Amino acid sequence: MGAPRFFVTVALGASDVGREIALPDAPAHHALRVLRLAVGDALTLFTGDAGEFAATLVRADKRGAWVRLEAFDPVERESPIAVTLIQGIAANDAMDFVVRRAIELGAAQIQPVVTARSARYPAGERGEKRLAHWRQIAIAACEQCGRNRVPPVREAVDLDEWLRARAPTRSGVVLAPDAAAGVAALSGPMRELDALVGPEGGLTGAEVARAVGAGLTPVRLGPRVLRTETASVAALSIINALWGDFR
Repeated sequence: MGAPRFFVTVALGASDVGREIALPDAPAHHALRVLRLAVGDALTLFTGDAGEFAATLVRADKRGAWVRLEAFDPVERESPIAVTLIQGIAANDAMDFVVRRAIELGAAQIQPVVTARSARYPAGERGEKRLAHWRQIAIAACEQCGRNRVPPVREAVDLDEWLRARAPTRSGVVLAPDAAAGVAALSGPMRELDALVGPEGGLTGAEVARAVGAGLTPVRLGPRVLRTETASVAALSIINALWGDFR
C-alpha cells in the first residue's frame, strides 16, 4: 500500500525539496489523529497545481505536525479527454456518490444544474455549505485516487442558464433513454466533451429538446433504465474507454 496522500494549500515547488514545513491543521489532524502516523512515516503531499511530493513526518506534538520534503515527482494522472459532467442535482447520498466517482473517473470539472426534477438546492448559506461539501469530497477523492489536480465543482446554476452560456461549437452529449444511438456513435477522437446527466426521474422531454437545440447530441446507455449515479459512472467509463486513458 502506498503512502497516504494529503492535499495541502501551501505554495510549494520543486525547489522546496529538502525543506521542513508545517502541515496545515486539517491534514495534520487527519495524519495524527485518524491515520495515527508516527515520526518517520512516509506520506505524499500535493497542492493541486501539478505533481506531488514524497515527504517524511519528522515532528509531531499537540501543536501540529512537521514534514520534510524528500523528492518531487511531476507525474500527471489526468485523462487525455477533458469531460465536464453536467449533473442534475440528486439527493444527498446520490450526489455525493456522483462527485466522488466522477473525480475517480477523470472528470475535468463538475457542473451541478437545477432541473425540473432535480432535488431541491437550498439558497443562501445552506447552498454554500452544500457546495463546500461537494468540493471537499472532490479533494478527498483526489487524495484517494492519485490525481494531483483538483477538478473544480462549479456553483449550481439553472439548466437553461448553463445551456445558454455553453459554446455551441463544443462537443457534448445528453443522456436520453429513447435516443437512437449510443456514445460510441460519436465521431472521435475528442479532447473535450460536455456530458449532461439528468437527476433522479431524469430530464423532461422539453429539457432534452432544449439541450439538443443547444448543440448536445442525445445518446442512450443501453435498453435498461439506470439510476442517475449509475448513468454518470457508466457514461464517464464509456468515454474513457473510447477516447480517454482506459484504452
